[in-house]
Amino acid sequence: MNSIPVYFMPGMAASSSIFERIELPSATFEVFLLDWVQPEKKETLASYAKRMAEKVVRENAVLIGVSFGGILVQEMASYLNLRKIIIISSVKSKQELPLRMKWAKATKAYKLLPTRMFENSEKILQYTFGTVLKQKVKLYEKYLHLQNKDYLDWAIEQVICWNRQNPDPNVVHIHGDLDEVFPAKNIHSYIPVKGGTHIMILMRFRWFNQHLPNIILNSGN
Repeated sequence: MNSIPVYFMPGMAASSSIFERIELPSATFEVFLLDWVQPEKKETLASYAKRMAEKVVRENAVLIGVSFGGILVQEMASYLNLRKIIIISSVKSKQELPLRMKWAKATKAYKLLPTRMFENSEKILQYTFGTVLKQKVKLYEKYLHLQNKDYLDWAIEQVICWNRQNPDPNVVHIHGDLDEVFPAKNIHSYIPVKGGTHIMILMRFRWFNQHLPNIILNSGN
């Protein structure tokens, strides 16, 4: 039996090292880690997704994306023949975005965000991973990858202005009931993780190691 290629995409500004504790049986799965690349000036999410899709060289692969990475892998799917798409701590359409993000889009308030301040690693960690990391900043600095102003301006706009109207029914969605960035009350049709926060890929890695293999292999959602 050929191994199943599984590609992991981290969340905004994060490094693929966030998956360092995720273990899939090597006899069944072959793991590939993706990282963010610098977007081109005024690049669309579709164009960026196409560039990232070129990094997926194995056929019939599984794409797994966390947070903004979950949005990205859904866009990458347009350019690939995939076995499955799994998103974690993310959203499937603009309807699932929280009210504050919808307000930011309507008022264009996101353009006023002082993203240069996020070049300070402490502030970007709290913004990207949530306030739960306030006391653990130094511990998680290694999980940052891109944190320059141009990337952050682009990434925040792509999340807030994501315009997908209808969810892809084939997307498997894993979501924590305590997610503070994308509250579970706005999320529909998902696999719940009790006590899971927005950073559960780090804090609940044992849950993923136990359940991910079956979720990948299951032919349904």
